[in-house]
Amino acid sequence: MTVTALGLPTVNRGGPAEPAPASGPLIDTYGRVATDLRVSLTDRCNLRCTYCMPAEGLDWLPGQALLTADELARLLRIAVTRLGVTSVRFTGGEPLVTRHLEDVVAAAAALTPRPEITLTTNGIGLQRRAAGLRQAGLDRINVSLDSVDAAHFARITRRDRLADVLAGLAAAKAAGLQPVKVNAVLDPVSGLDDVVDLLRYCLEHGYQLRIIEQMPLDAGHSWKRDAVIDADRILQTLRQHFDLQPDPRPRGSAPAELWQVGPGATHPGGTVGVIASVSHAFCSACDRTRLTADGQIRSCLFSTEETDLRGLLRAGADDAAIEAAWRGAMWAKPAGHGINDPSFVQPQRPMSAIGG
Repeated sequence: MTVTALGLPTVNRGGPAEPAPASGPLIDTYGRVATDLRVSLTDRCNLRCTYCMPAEGLDWLPGQALLTADELARLLRIAVTRLGVTSVRFTGGEPLVTRHLEDVVAAAAALTPRPEITLTTNGIGLQRRAAGLRQAGLDRINVSLDSVDAAHFARITRRDRLADVLAGLAAAKAAGLQPVKVNAVLDPVSGLDDVVDLLRYCLEHGYQLRIIEQMPLDAGHSWKRDAVIDADRILQTLRQHFDLQPDPRPRGSAPAELWQVGPGATHPGGTVGVIASVSHAFCSACDRTRLTADGQIRSCLFSTEETDLRGLLRAGADDAAIEAAWRGAMWAKPAGHGINDPSFVQPQRPMSAIGG
């Protein structure tokens, strides 16, 4: 039996040319099963975060290149009913700039079996849409927020919109989109200061903080490994202010390693998660498949190859053909992202065009 450097036994005993299974779970050649679908609805965003895109923005995909609401609904149905997807997360860019967001959420909620439906957003505009999204069928939400310091937030995002994001978080909680999770990517300059106040704020408001190591997905390809604030430094900093104990619950395929935070004089207890994508890769437990806003399947966030489902849709392919193409894309999934390998090549698409 062949075993990869990640400790993954290959199940592809027929060699690279062995075709993907025609039925059953959405499996790859290392035995991992993809049940979590990430769906990017747009590459557009109303922030200009320094680790994602330049101040002037990017050349957005033309409207006709994006999947329509009907095309999205069809692919969601294929994913859930034919491929075994049990969880759907809508992302961007910024998904709240998509007018048909509630429609595609409702389409996912109408499926049998019904998947868990989540959303990752920067929170701008969430205050007025949270209740409607909940009514459409959204189960819970993740809001990206890197600092609760207004000056730091404005410098990182190049927009003075912190108040809007905080209002969106409160609206999500009020609408019942719980647990409300906060995703933070720490700025190399202020991040270790920001993370303490961020965690305190989340504990006070009943949100769950998830801290994500910065990954090489910026449009300028200027990411540097030695500038990453890694999990060890994050935890070392937090332990100076909080009582952290490992969460005893099984992690499973969850990307975050959870820690229980003991109550303190200025905050109640809770949990915090650290997603160590760079320093402690968790590729061996990955259960994700990704659909870009223009209808491309990616087996990994860092894929350098894509499989075109939009072309199949618009050429009149039936569900079986689309299913087969999707299975083939995931069958070829690599063992790991390879960020720390000397041969690593950053994908041409930035995070905003791939989807979180």
